Amino acid sequence: MTLDRGRPERDKPWIFRTYAGHSTAAESNKLYRGNLAKGQTGLSVAFDLPTQTGYDPDHVLARGEVGKVGVSIAHLGDMRTLFDQIPVAEMNTSMTINATAAWLLSLYIAVADEQGAPRKALQGTTQNDIIKEYLSRGTYVFPPAPSMRMVKDVVLFTTAQMPKWNPTNVCSYHLQEAGATPTQELAYALATAVAVLDTVKAAGVDEKTFSEVVGRISFFVNAGMRFVTELCKMRAFAELWDEIARERYGVADERQRRFRYGVQVNSLGLTEQQPENNVYRILIEMLAVVLSRNARARAVQLPAWNEALGLPRPWDQQWSLRMQQVMAYETDLLEYGDIFDGSAEITRKVEELKQSAREELAAIDHMGGAIAAVESGYLKRMLVESNARRIAGIEAGDQVVVGVNRWRETEPSPLTAGEGAVLTVPEQVEIEAIARIRSWRDSRDRKAAEAALEDLRAAAREGRNVMEPSIACAKAGVTTGEWGEALREIFGQYRAPTGVTPETRTAETEREVKLMVADLAAQLGETPRLVVGKPGLDGHSNGAEQVALRGRDVGFEVTYEGIRQTPAEIVAKAQETGAHVIGLSILSGSHVPLVRDVMARLRAQGLGHIPVVVGGIVPPEDELVLKNIGVTAVYTPKNYVIDDIMKDIVRIVAKAPRTAPEDDAPAPRRAGRR
Repeated sequence: MTLDRGRPERDKPWIFRTYAGHSTAAESNKLYRGNLAKGQTGLSVAFDLPTQTGYDPDHVLARGEVGKVGVSIAHLGDMRTLFDQIPVAEMNTSMTINATAAWLLSLYIAVADEQGAPRKALQGTTQNDIIKEYLSRGTYVFPPAPSMRMVKDVVLFTTAQMPKWNPTNVCSYHLQEAGATPTQELAYALATAVAVLDTVKAAGVDEKTFSEVVGRISFFVNAGMRFVTELCKMRAFAELWDEIARERYGVADERQRRFRYGVQVNSLGLTEQQPENNVYRILIEMLAVVLSRNARARAVQLPAWNEALGLPRPWDQQWSLRMQQVMAYETDLLEYGDIFDGSAEITRKVEELKQSAREELAAIDHMGGAIAAVESGYLKRMLVESNARRIAGIEAGDQVVVGVNRWRETEPSPLTAGEGAVLTVPEQVEIEAIARIRSWRDSRDRKAAEAALEDLRAAAREGRNVMEPSIACAKAGVTTGEWGEALREIFGQYRAPTGVTPETRTAETEREVKLMVADLAAQLGETPRLVVGKPGLDGHSNGAEQVALRGRDVGFEVTYEGIRQTPAEIVAKAQETGAHVIGLSILSGSHVPLVRDVMARLRAQGLGHIPVVVGGIVPPEDELVLKNIGVTAVYTPKNYVIDDIMKDIVRIVAKAPRTAPEDDAPAPRRAGRR
């Protein structure tokens, strides 16, 4: 870019977004319109876990999860409300949706049709990256093969009818949140994109259509605190993607080989301790994805400073939006070419990252590609191991985190004081959502809904593209849970590898902890047994995995069966294994209702003597609630030293009664049931 002596040329700024949505469609609509009025230039929709995993609000697995980590969208009426007074033809809408991407896109298209918006005018993104769901977020539903088929269906439908839409947003963001190194983030994301393109190519599309598909693939990345490395990672991403598109797929048009990405900077590094420091972290992380013009993000969304404490308020999101606006409009950043071109240090680091990523890509190719590497458990195990190394570095102080393992002394923060410092979703939201969906079912044309669902099943059985039948379902009043159940009947469900295996290597643990567990075993006369459970739909399993691994390494007999367990299944597993302690991990904000359910079931089965500990993002007032219903200990992000948690659990088990009190015995009619 050249500048003359008059007015300088300026690049257009990236799209400003905040990742937003909670409770109801009406409340989220109000939030969106408020953010747009403040200068936000695109929407990024957060859906709740039942919506992401294909359940209605009144399903047993939705208990406690409705509206917690995003907005509940159960049918066309909800989607209408979500975009009320928002002209979708003029909006750039990103939807963080994967297993149910075809369904949520169908609802969006149905609303666009109602608004009279031409499908060719619709701009935005469906994340639609199922591979990373098996590795990090856990909102997968179906096995990998039919899941990839639905990814392909969305890609081909949008390429034909919605040319401005990004049908797949390959998402390395959550890989870094699960502990991925820069090399792993590069390699696993690029391997995912290759898997998508190979699936599309195998469908027999012509060369022109295939090149257009390559041109519509976008990425969603993460930027952490190692500023120089993250900046180099983005340059490496751009160069490797150009190389893959040109050499593997023969795409001649440079524009279709362009690496197009959006970013949310790292949430994993946000701290509960001294949370005001997170403002600086977010700013530094943003620099890594906007400073280098040749690898600049096309859209940026920033977390709020207090997301380690709970849901951000509108003011907190505004603060993150203003950070982007100050960078784009008050600095001269957009007036210059790439300021890192010609830097020997940057070039060296970029080449180092590219070479290590190529080697890992070759290893994945040798296994048969990304899907095979998911099914074998290789990718998940590698992420669990790298996350274990990251945590060990923080515990040992080798990786400094200000306010956490160094300079802990602090003044009280006025930002976190007083009522309403953190937004919470009241339980009433779920009750009202259940009433609304039952009313919706009662008021629709039942025969039309059943006919649309039958055509959807037929399309799935016959290998037809599911998009048009899904749009017909949306318009007929079919619900999210009904759409999900219809495809579960055809495709089945899937439980991905946990990454917690005898082969998984972890960091060395304190000898003191091992001795404490050995002493406890001698006291009990048997190896102490720990059941680690993930109740509800929360798929963020990093904490549960690390606790399970560390428990194994210090001498506990650990049972961990992965995500998406019902309270009944966890209690049954505790009874079956003779557990001495149960650890529950919940990061979705649904800890109170889910833990209450577990505790009630334990007492009903005569297992009330088994101590229960809970880990998650738990506000102080909820910590008191959990302890009042019988939880022995609560661990939040401030409890980052896992060996200390293990020591605490040893002490808890040592003090716990060995049998249930008389008033906690099971009722006679349940005697003998497991």
